[in-house]
Amino acid sequence: AAPSAPWVCKAIMAAPPPSAPGEPAPPPPPPLQYSLLLQHLVGDKRQPRVWDPAVLGGIPCPPKSEEQKMVERVMESCPFKAALACVGGFVLGGAFGIFTAGIDTNVGFDPKDPYRTPTAKEVLKDMGQRGISYAKNFAIVGAMFSCTECVVESYRGKSDWKNSVISGCITGGAIGFRAGLKAGVIGCGGFAAFSAAVDYYLR
Repeated sequence: AAPSAPWVCKAIMAAPPPSAPGEPAPPPPPPLQYSLLLQHLVGDKRQPRVWDPAVLGGIPCPPKSEEQKMVERVMESCPFKAALACVGGFVLGGAFGIFTAGIDTNVGFDPKDPYRTPTAKEVLKDMGQRGISYAKNFAIVGAMFSCTECVVESYRGKSDWKNSVISGCITGGAIGFRAGLKAGVIGCGGFAAFSAAVDYYLR
């Protein structure tokens, strides 16, 4: 029993003194520190942290001014998107028209004199006319599709593939209805399928 004497003494010294009769009981010991830490990390006392790049040494983001907010509203508006799509469609259509005219062997062809070799001026003139024609068509289609998609997205309040399909159907149908009901239905279905494929590929 002699070797265990030091452990008995230590246990007696570490134990709290008993309370005298009639005195209130001592308060319970405080909770462990790791319990408080867990409550702040994963418990009810956890608070969301605000992302601040300056804390991690990044560039701080100042609050946006009224001019910046106005510019963002203008860039997100339907008229701006339609104008941007119109300009992009004009450039793309012009490039596509010039490319197709460059590989077409009938450019500068004169049906009255099929054996005559066209001049460079006639070839360039024909390429320019075809490029302008393609540019106008692409610009009109791009503006119609972009404006329609923006209106549909604003109405639905969602940004998903259905907006592209609905906008494609409306645009294709509006373009095809000029040639009749059947052409409008075919244009609606074809443009909707093409829009869905492009949206799926981009997403």
